[in-house]
Amino acid sequence: MNTKMIVGALVGGLLVFIWQFLSWTMLNMHGSQQKYTPNQDSILNFLSTQLTEDGTYFLPNAAPGATQEDQQKLMESSAGKPWAQISYHKSMNMAMGMNMVRGYLVDVFAVMLLIWLLLKIPELSFQTAIISSIVVGVIGYLTTEYTNSIWFENNSVPDLIDAIVSWAICGTWLGYYLKR
Repeated sequence: MNTKMIVGALVGGLLVFIWQFLSWTMLNMHGSQQKYTPNQDSILNFLSTQLTEDGTYFLPNAAPGATQEDQQKLMESSAGKPWAQISYHKSMNMAMGMNMVRGYLVDVFAVMLLIWLLLKIPELSFQTAIISSIVVGVIGYLTTEYTNSIWFENNSVPDLIDAIVSWAICGTWLGYYLKR
């Protein structure tokens, strides 16, 4: 690992991180993925009486150890009825420092992997760096967020925009920096 890769990854990771911050905060692009309900207090109070541990719950769901027959009956009886995915936490942790550090480090690592790939391209051009970066972002989107949106019927358009914009910005930086 050389200085060019380290500097490229630190700056590229910061650019991706800044876009993620803007997307989730000032631009509120993910508002459709975090809907408000005026009933939130009563829902949270009820959930706290029903759920004993932090976790993601899918309702309805068969109990662990249920037979295939029981699972099939539940699936058939649930058709056309409401269902939910619940990410439940007993206590909201407002300390975001470590989450932000982890988020930035993950972005730096992802950009480092991208740089490794880009440096394998003979005669890397500015345009190829941008397009390749966007392709990597779209691959990540398609195999995670979009696939989840297929199965769980949620809106992943903000995630697609994030994948394209953040990696286009990063690719622009890398196209400039790696060619120097």
